[in-house]
Amino acid sequence: MGRAFEYRKARKFKRWGMMAKTFTKIGKDIALAVKSGGSDPHTNGRLRAIIQNARAANMPKENVERAIKRATSKEQEDFKEITYEGYGPHGIAIVVETATDNINRTVANLRSYFTKCGGALGTSGMLDFMFDRKSVFRIAAGEIDLDEFELEMIDYGADEISLDEEVEQIVIYGEFTAFGAIQKHLEEKGFEIKQAEFERIPNDTKELSEEEMADVDKLLERIEEDEDVLNVFHNMR
Repeated sequence: MGRAFEYRKARKFKRWGMMAKTFTKIGKDIALAVKSGGSDPHTNGRLRAIIQNARAANMPKENVERAIKRATSKEQEDFKEITYEGYGPHGIAIVVETATDNINRTVANLRSYFTKCGGALGTSGMLDFMFDRKSVFRIAAGEIDLDEFELEMIDYGADEISLDEEVEQIVIYGEFTAFGAIQKHLEEKGFEIKQAEFERIPNDTKELSEEEMADVDKLLERIEEDEDVLNVFHNMR
């Protein structure tokens, strides 16, 4: 693609391959979506996208329905979305998105992971200039002319489109604020949305040796295993 949009694919698939962790993450996503936009997926685009992601992750329908019902009940924990930033070993920038019902626990855990692995947790906003927030959609490729499709999607906020031949999907990157417009157009045109989410794409990536990468991977794995963590982004090539 000529850019670093797919730099996290292998690690991301590995993380989403952990079924229990994936379902827990989706459950929190549902709770946050319902809290912000209601429990009706027809009127809540964010919830609709998460349900699509749940389907792609093979999460049973009854699990999704139970998560939505729980999100509207008094039993639901009051999750807060908080982003943490810091530097890992060898100067790698790391952004961690969390959903937590205990901020003290979450920040203590993250600080411990960074410190033990030779990094340091920093202050909020310190890495904003290093990452672009993007809307990312994956749709079934089908019989789509990429050039014509790209011209069509530019009008709705897309800025880059590519074909992932491994899974026969078209990947659409757009501005963060264009999520709703892109989602609405794809749905109206009948495209099969496989996945829809937000990503933080590094403006520049840093190349490390294999040994240095292993040091960073150790930290990333610890962070990703934490139950409060939703997503982890970094600028390691």
